[in-house]
Amino acid sequence: MAGPLILPTAAAAAAARPSATVVNRPPALEGQRLTAQSVARQRLVVLLLLFLAVPPLLALRLTDLAIFEARPEASRTVTGSAPPRADIVDRNGVELARTIEAYAVSVEPRKLASNPAVLAHRIAAVLPETTEAEILAELTHKGQFRYISRRVLPSEAKRINDIGEPAIYLRREAERLYPNISLAAHAIGYADDKGIGKVGMEKAFDTRLGGKDTREQPLQLALDVRVQQALEHELRALYLDQSAKGAAGVVLDVDTGEIVAMTSLPDFNPNRPGQSDDDSRYNKVTFAGYELGSTFKALTIASALNAGTIKSMQQKYDATRPIYMGGFRIRDDHAKNRWLTVPEIFIHSSNIGTARIAMEAGRDTQRAMLESLGFFKQVEVELPERARPQYPPLSNWGDLATMTIAYGHGITVTPLHLANAYATVVNGGIYRAPTLLKRAPGDVPEGRRVFTSATSDTMRALLRLVVTNGTGRKANAPGYRVGGKTGTAEKIANGRYVRGANVSTFAAAFPMDKPRYVIVAMVDDPRGSKSTYGFKTAGMVVAPAISRLVQRIGPILGVQPDASKDIDVASLLANANDAPTE
Repeated sequence: MAGPLILPTAAAAAAARPSATVVNRPPALEGQRLTAQSVARQRLVVLLLLFLAVPPLLALRLTDLAIFEARPEASRTVTGSAPPRADIVDRNGVELARTIEAYAVSVEPRKLASNPAVLAHRIAAVLPETTEAEILAELTHKGQFRYISRRVLPSEAKRINDIGEPAIYLRREAERLYPNISLAAHAIGYADDKGIGKVGMEKAFDTRLGGKDTREQPLQLALDVRVQQALEHELRALYLDQSAKGAAGVVLDVDTGEIVAMTSLPDFNPNRPGQSDDDSRYNKVTFAGYELGSTFKALTIASALNAGTIKSMQQKYDATRPIYMGGFRIRDDHAKNRWLTVPEIFIHSSNIGTARIAMEAGRDTQRAMLESLGFFKQVEVELPERARPQYPPLSNWGDLATMTIAYGHGITVTPLHLANAYATVVNGGIYRAPTLLKRAPGDVPEGRRVFTSATSDTMRALLRLVVTNGTGRKANAPGYRVGGKTGTAEKIANGRYVRGANVSTFAAAFPMDKPRYVIVAMVDDPRGSKSTYGFKTAGMVVAPAISRLVQRIGPILGVQPDASKDIDVASLLANANDAPTE
């Protein structure tokens, strides 16, 4: 029989129910919840970053498509950076240096999908300056990355891209291009891969060319590429014919000081300066000092005329025998052994006569003249490559130095020093510093007077006489009234004269009735050739090149030949009838 039913009390029932606010969960469940929240946050950040990255990627892809018209298998292109730089142009606006968008072609050899030999053949057909063998060597290299070529033009880059090899990469690079290759290389100079000028006008005007406010305007030089090409052609032919160690030349406007052409041989390609040696990059026009020999005789006579010690062209000086002083002998190569007039001294290139003229004028007159022509300091031109002349100190500048310097021995200067001195002699006597920058008519400096106009007139006649009747006859150019002076001096090496090694120089001006331009051409150590009958003198080696050059550049520079014009030299010819020699 069942017992009685006992109902719990309300208090007991309440005590038996679990609490609504207290939950006792295991620790593992709480950790899972926090982890899930962290993963959710990370996924949200990744999605946000992907969203921000999509527009730039799309823009880059669209740019690639626009430039290369790329297909799905097109090569990858990486963009490089280089600073903008102003163009350099000649006096007529012809480009001498400019910055272009170019490409570097590289490869990951281990990822090639094509046959290397076939690919090398196809790339070589696009890049003629790189051989097929050189390209194949890079394609089969064991390295991970190799350059095939730099400075590739956009049109060439597109053709390489069209080959469709995915292991080939094209990198955009801003490149400094010198479209005329080696033409005027020493004057223009070059800039490195970082856009920094290293030599020449590129270095001299580095700030101007790369300046934020100035790089939009080209730098205009005084050079004329037509005259430059003619000068280089004639000098290169001479340099090769004579198997010479070097050559240098400059064409200078006598009234403005503008350098219309300047060349130094051997030269170099500024597009690839690293492939040339130091001698090729050495500017012999401004950075090399030479004893320029008898070309100095014009300066000595001009100085004596200016000082008044030469009062007449018929004034005579004793050249009957050599001059001996302190164990040193001053002699003439082809001595006349008689008294000579001033024109005879000049056209026969007499060292003895010139030395006596200098002694009569005196050391102080000589030094003052040389200093006024800038011969005691670096030539005043924009180029950073400038040599300092070498000359005796005042304490050692005695009678012997006065006599030898009179005919160009014992003092070294650059060819540009000499060219500017001759411009001063023939332009009426006004010195102006030479410049590689184009000068507007209103920007030509007044200059300073060194010689009187009367001295300049007389010197023009004497210089013309050397070409019509003297050692420079082979420089004559019909109708152009060329004047000038030869100079053949022994070359100095390691402080000593080298017997049999010469520096042969011709300094010329034209037209002598109203001079417009000076030309100085120099050959370093000519060896003689069939064309010069084995002779190495300036009259045989350099003078003929001057004649050809004048006839080429005269019309370009607005100087037309006129056989009806000439300068009067008749009054200088008295007693000067012997056949001249150098």
